[in-house]
Amino acid sequence: MKDLIWPKVVGGLLVCLSGVSFAAGPDAAQLELGKTLFKTGAVPACAVCHTLEDAEAIGTIGPDLDELKPGFEQVKKMVQEGAGAMPAFAETLDEKSIDAISAYVVHATGGTQ
Repeated sequence: MKDLIWPKVVGGLLVCLSGVSFAAGPDAAQLELGKTLFKTGAVPACAVCHTLEDAEAIGTIGPDLDELKPGFEQVKKMVQEGAGAMPAFAETLDEKSIDAISAYVVHATGGTQ
């Protein structure tokens, strides 16, 4: 009788998980685009103001992104809208580029998606 319980438990778990969607992380091409935009592609380049070890950036005007470890939505909002001395990039970068920069910063810093 005990042997019949485990298949039911496992089956129940699989049914529960079948409705769960697991978000895929950024692909290598998106991360490479984000890194390029961070270093030189955005005008002004993010690397001018921010420190980010992976990009070999040592800017001191904006926050140190390695220490901050921002989340995806936080980066995206800041890139789109700007804040303080940081300009808004919504008029100069398309959504794909903003998403690529955001995904790259999160990936490079270990922030949250």
